[in-house]
Amino acid sequence: MLFTRINITAVCLALGVIMLGAFVRLSDAGLGCPDWPGCYGHITVPDAPHHIDAANQAFPERPLDSSKAWKEMVHRYFASALGLLILVMALLSLRRSDAARVPRILPWGLVILVIMQGLLGMWTVTLLLKPLVVTLHLLGGMATLLLLALCLLRQGRLAAGWRLLRRRGLRLAAGGAFVLLAGQVFLGAWTSANYAALACPDFPTCQAYWWPPTDYATAFTLWHGLPIDFEFGILDSVARATIHWTHRLGAIVIAVVMAALVLLLWRHGREDRRWRRLAGLLLAAVALQIGLGVSVVVLHLPLAVAVAHNGGAALLLLVVMLINYAAWNAQSHG
Repeated sequence: MLFTRINITAVCLALGVIMLGAFVRLSDAGLGCPDWPGCYGHITVPDAPHHIDAANQAFPERPLDSSKAWKEMVHRYFASALGLLILVMALLSLRRSDAARVPRILPWGLVILVIMQGLLGMWTVTLLLKPLVVTLHLLGGMATLLLLALCLLRQGRLAAGWRLLRRRGLRLAAGGAFVLLAGQVFLGAWTSANYAALACPDFPTCQAYWWPPTDYATAFTLWHGLPIDFEFGILDSVARATIHWTHRLGAIVIAVVMAALVLLLWRHGREDRRWRRLAGLLLAAVALQIGLGVSVVVLHLPLAVAVAHNGGAALLLLVVMLINYAAWNAQSHG
């Protein structure tokens, strides 16, 4: 079915856009184009000598860096393509000739979310990488990916015939794990937006402390006023270390919660072995993400590993959402 094929393409593209966004941010190209939606007033990066001169005159405080500008524009092109696919999905959902399982409301909710993402993308540039806006933009990208995946799940019969013990334990555990994981993704985004990824350059200690000095009031001040250029961050080392350390503590909590969820899934696998497959998938996703997170610190933020860490967060969210979908749609018994 056309709707399903477009949906699958959109899910893959959404994951690519998230990782492209991470690549742009981590390579310090977030302001590669200081205007929006174009780049120095063009739909592509200016390359003719007179266009480059005009661009530098228009933005003397931010001379054109073609390498950074192209990174930013490629991200915008892919994000625009994703928005177009989502609009096509919404229009196709109006066709009553399609199968009954095609969602009717969710695609239009995605259209609204994409519009909000476009605004956040604009404000990311015009507000000079304000951490709250950058963080919300990343969370919006994750939400877009999850809703696209949910839209795809609703067209199939993933949990049809799955058996689940009547107790609510798995459903509540899966829901709680998702909420906590969403909070951890926020902490990761906040760490990146405040340039705190290397605030603790050692592991497992932080600046040689097992519990470093902290300043939570400054570290988690969401709004610092206007106009402030946040490129490369404005927080002192203590505030940045506080953000990084909190993200590490969150990772410990998530690891414990996910381990408990794995054990619970394995237990339910006595009734239906498919739960054990989900347990294995979750364990692999958690192990991958922890390994990438440690590598980011130990290897001092290599770009490829840091981008993969963002992609790993998206994949872990998808796995936990899949577990929730299966748990809440399975048939209870026993």
